[in-house]
Amino acid sequence: MNRNLQNTATPVAPSRAGSLRRTVAKDFITNKYLYLMILPVLAYYVLFHYAPMYGAMIAFKNYSPMKGILDSPWVGFAHFESFFNSFYFWRIFKNTILISLYSLLFEFPMPILLALLLNEVKNKTFKKTAQSITYMPYFISMIVICGMIKDFTNSGGFINTFFVSVMGTDGQAMLQKPELFRSLYVISDIWQRIGWESIIYMAALTSIDQEQYEAARIDGASRMQQIRNITLPGILPVIVIMFILRSGNLLNVGFEKIILLYNPVVYETSDVISSFVYRKGLLEFNWSYSSAVGLFNSVLNLLLLIAANRFSKKVTDNSLW
Repeated sequence: MNRNLQNTATPVAPSRAGSLRRTVAKDFITNKYLYLMILPVLAYYVLFHYAPMYGAMIAFKNYSPMKGILDSPWVGFAHFESFFNSFYFWRIFKNTILISLYSLLFEFPMPILLALLLNEVKNKTFKKTAQSITYMPYFISMIVICGMIKDFTNSGGFINTFFVSVMGTDGQAMLQKPELFRSLYVISDIWQRIGWESIIYMAALTSIDQEQYEAARIDGASRMQQIRNITLPGILPVIVIMFILRSGNLLNVGFEKIILLYNPVVYETSDVISSFVYRKGLLEFNWSYSSAVGLFNSVLNLLLLIAANRFSKKVTDNSLW
């Protein structure tokens, strides 16, 4: 009896596999141009995101360009231990966490607030003008943005002059004061990104059924009540997804802006993991050590992404996976 069952069961798997292959082949033929369009994207991720992962091996080796990655001596976790025991560990870790948290607390809600405000504007001309003005800073190159920030906050800059005349400050260049660096970084980030990041929330607002607003107005709901009970719940899934993605990059403080703005005087509040990796790897040629620090940062980001996704799924039933 068992032999009969085995004989009847064996042909099923090949037939299912053949059916799957025919379905995939048919779909590929039907949507061949779509598959061709996605090839450059796949090539980009393979070449620039997956292939370089091979080089992460040097974090566990004493890498020498003359010997190559495979022939360089294996040192295990020596570079990680050296980093954790170094004088700079707690300073750069603290700065990275604080700048990231400040950005999350103050920068993340601003595009949502801007989208909500623009959604309430009925004058189309004013609305388009406001959108264009807020979008502009995002399209200015980072080096120009940082140059503008330096000029505005120097001893003769108009921002510094304003604070001198209004608050009676000493007039010293603001980027030379360690206590002001984080605030300047976050505020300038808000100015640069608020308009661009509001686009996705503006798009989410257009998907909300307008009949809900009409019903709420008939019931006597005020604008604030409509925002609280219709608008915010309507865009909550988008907010949650953006929050999870932002949490996954929480420790990836952009080293370009940090490097262009900071100086040795403000290292105590401005030096972050990414700028530390830049100095160690490219300026001091300590590739293995800098790779270990960068790998540590990437692992932390992965853990934060998983934690944020689980928290979101548990609290709001919305998640990436």
